[in-house]
Amino acid sequence: MTKAEKTALIGELTEKFKDSKFFYLTDYSTLNVADINAFRRLCFENDVEVKAVKNTLIRKALDNISDTAYTELYDSLKGATAVLFSEEGKTPAVVLEKFRKSKEKPTLKAAYIDSSVFVGDDQIKDLAKLKSKSDLIAEVIALLESPMKNVMSQLNSGSNTIFGLLTTLEEREE
Repeated sequence: MTKAEKTALIGELTEKFKDSKFFYLTDYSTLNVADINAFRRLCFENDVEVKAVKNTLIRKALDNISDTAYTELYDSLKGATAVLFSEEGKTPAVVLEKFRKSKEKPTLKAAYIDSSVFVGDDQIKDLAKLKSKSDLIAEVIALLESPMKNVMSQLNSGSNTIFGLLTTLEEREE
């Protein structure tokens, strides 16, 4: 890889890191080509972008960003590293969990979730349980709808009772 290609890749990675609120650093060493392809396919199906990049290039890209939260990730930049980018924080963790039901790797080195850093493979289960923004919105809407549904059902049942009472009174008069 020439110096110009490395510079272009660092620039591209810098933009990716700036634009992404969620990314994971994983160790994919010891996976054979078939397993790597299967993992990439699973990531593609779940809208997770995979980039296998040298650690020095990742570090330089992170250095280009003034955010100091990234410095916690530097200790994780050892060995073979693949970066997983996603629009939702839990999706890469779910993909890793699903793929690791049959394989030992890739393992989680670190994850950057909305300015928080999670280090270590033991964090996967917790990250997979995170709720996405759309999940939280749906829960809030359901909570807001519930009392309104109760009020409406009470009002509807009350009108049925009044209607029944009026009908009975009308029949009595006849």
